[in-house]
Amino acid sequence: MCEGVGFESVELGRRGRVWSYTDAQYQPPPPYIAAHEVHVPFALAAVELPEGLVVLGQVADGFGVAELSVGAVVELVVETLYADESGERTIWRWKPVVDDGDEETS
Repeated sequence: MCEGVGFESVELGRRGRVWSYTDAQYQPPPPYIAAHEVHVPFALAAVELPEGLVVLGQVADGFGVAELSVGAVVELVVETLYADESGERTIWRWKPVVDDGDEETS
């Protein structure tokens, strides 16, 4: 936390709507992908939360740009990015919601 800087904690919703998306053809630097691993392109989504904030993040494993569309509902999930001798690395990602219950996404 940034003590004394004037920031306050705010709880944000776990669901939002895709604002924009693309695929990442480049290999990001470690620690996002272990240096010894072969790069596999992945999708990125900018997601607008109900609170009005747009958050950029990777799309969940098994989903790509073919499964995304502007306005589609996605939810935040935590997945394993990779594991090495020092432990498991996790990352939050956006997962498309199949059953659009419209929970907190208006």
